[in-house]
Amino acid sequence: MTYEETLDWMFQQLPMYQQKGQVALKDKLDNILAFSDVLGNPHQQFKSIHVAGTNGKGSSSHMLASVLQEAGYKVGLYTSPHLKDFRERIRINGKKIGKKSVKNFVKKHRSFFEHNELSFFEMTVGMAFHYFAKKQVDIAVIEVGLGGQWDSTNIIVPEVSLITNIGLDHTHILGDTLEKIALEKAGIIKKEIPVIISERQPETEGIFNIIAAKNNANISFAEDTTIENYKTDLLGDYQTKNIKGVVNALRALRGFRIKKRHIKEGLKKVAENTGLLGRWQVLGERPYLVCDAAHNKEGLQLVLNQITMHKFEKLHMVLGFVNDKNLEDVLGLFPKQATYYFVTPNIPRGLSANNLKDTAKKYGLEGEAFDSVKKGLNQALANAGKKDFVYVGGSTFVVAEVV
Repeated sequence: MTYEETLDWMFQQLPMYQQKGQVALKDKLDNILAFSDVLGNPHQQFKSIHVAGTNGKGSSSHMLASVLQEAGYKVGLYTSPHLKDFRERIRINGKKIGKKSVKNFVKKHRSFFEHNELSFFEMTVGMAFHYFAKKQVDIAVIEVGLGGQWDSTNIIVPEVSLITNIGLDHTHILGDTLEKIALEKAGIIKKEIPVIISERQPETEGIFNIIAAKNNANISFAEDTTIENYKTDLLGDYQTKNIKGVVNALRALRGFRIKKRHIKEGLKKVAENTGLLGRWQVLGERPYLVCDAAHNKEGLQLVLNQITMHKFEKLHMVLGFVNDKNLEDVLGLFPKQATYYFVTPNIPRGLSANNLKDTAKKYGLEGEAFDSVKKGLNQALANAGKKDFVYVGGSTFVVAEVV
């Protein structure tokens, strides 16, 4: 198979949550453990930092990788989902895994995948761990895909764990309260491994303390600590909380020499060092055009607050969601004084723009429906004046079509 045919097979033949939803998920680690055994347990051959959370885990993972790179280390970075290129998920010092490596890995293990019915995510995690071990990284930053306890990445024993934030997302899978979701994400807390919690939340604090105590794991809440006023190239005031979590995780990391100048430079060069896309990414100036991958209540609230800090004449919102999104949780957050361009993301789970338009109207959000992100954005740009603000978001998959 060619590289493109390999990706087609991975995406279409095997379950993937981003495409199919809950049917792709499993509540056990048997498959990834069996696959890791076949691979020679690569996850035991490199040091790691494990990052979970509802919001901020992607940005925090990239920040950690960038700082460690500035400190001179060879750093693996595993994240999900990708925006444009599957290989964004697996990087070493910002460089994506090669197409040949992806193709050869799948070719070699395809019979195992088919026989054991591995999920897309299980295959990809195995690929990442094998690649990092083969390339002998000094450390890898591993972002949880979904939840924590039963996530395929949760076979690692990291040097430190970081949990960024708990919000109501994927409630049909992880639970319908902050407490239930926190319990799932607390599953990455390991015996005698330090854990950093970026934000102190009254609903979840007790759960994290109990699980940490049960595992004799030193726990600290980054929000309570004092750090220097570091700046990052990742725009948005909401990155302040992520920075605190990252700095505290680095403080807890033993055996690595990380100086303040490494933190300062690493945080300033996150996008340059790691290739991060879609986090308050400015795509144009006149009109001011921004996309952001925030897609749940807490994340969208932060982004919408950020918009209010800008001066503009008119606001244009290019908005799309997946069809299992609880619209009642998020549509009430959006400003009524804006022109909306409702769009359909180009994936099987993409919510119809017409359905979104009808539901949004109940919340006082007025606009037109477009059957593609491109058409909606083009209309927004055609309507927008040079001093206007154009926002694109609602879903990772909407953002993927514009970056």
